[in-house]
Amino acid sequence: MSDVPLRIVIVTGANGAIGEAITRQIAALPGYRVVMVCRNEAKARAAAERIRAATGNQAVSYRIADLSRKSEIDTLASGWEGPLEVLINNASTTPRARRETPEGIEMQFATNVLGYLWMSEAFTPHLRKAAPARIVNVASYWAGGLDLDDLEFKRRRYDNDSAYRQSKQAERMLTVALAERLAADGIVVNSCHPGDVNSQLSNDLGFGGSQSPDQGARTPVWLASSAPGGRLSGKYFADLREAPCRFGKDREGVEALYRICKGYG
Repeated sequence: MSDVPLRIVIVTGANGAIGEAITRQIAALPGYRVVMVCRNEAKARAAAERIRAATGNQAVSYRIADLSRKSEIDTLASGWEGPLEVLINNASTTPRARRETPEGIEMQFATNVLGYLWMSEAFTPHLRKAAPARIVNVASYWAGGLDLDDLEFKRRRYDNDSAYRQSKQAERMLTVALAERLAADGIVVNSCHPGDVNSQLSNDLGFGGSQSPDQGARTPVWLASSAPGGRLSGKYFADLREAPCRFGKDREGVEALYRICKGYG
């Protein structure tokens, strides 16, 4: 097996409830190497050790980066060697009080929206080398309320639930924009709802969750590894099948959001 090339997957937010389950399920598949991207090194190390022990796959490693900061994403991508078959954008946050990054960007928008875009674009050269390649954006059915004139809640009163729903709508819309732009590079881009999982994020939103992390990981892992997950692009999925997405059909809104996000550098 040492002579067989491994399919390499990045999972962001990989020490969270859903992220760790995604990483473990992919690591359990034959022929996969997984790189976890996390903010906290102690948590990343502990999660990686659990996953190696559970799967027997020693090709599980981690990198440390704050995905709300473009400079750290660029550093991560510039230090990457070789191709990348799959990027799973999963890292999300929903602070209860409005916070800003050191660059002055509202934290939830920076992490959940710009972070997905920045990761996708920074790693496009590596994905292109491995084409056909995939980007999976872990979004949510809990989406809506996008305000293109106030993406950072500078005018509106900040509410983490409203900011989260807006960010998940934006992720689904940016999926369509990226799918169109990366098609020529042999990269498919899809988004999905992972399920109602009881996690720190759902607790911060005031919810619990009726599904286990492993149940929540099923659709992202299916999109990342199955043959059907590589056939379509620019689509939204739930429960292992394509689902309607009215946000992706808003052509004018998709392009406007993409232009605004590109303006952040």
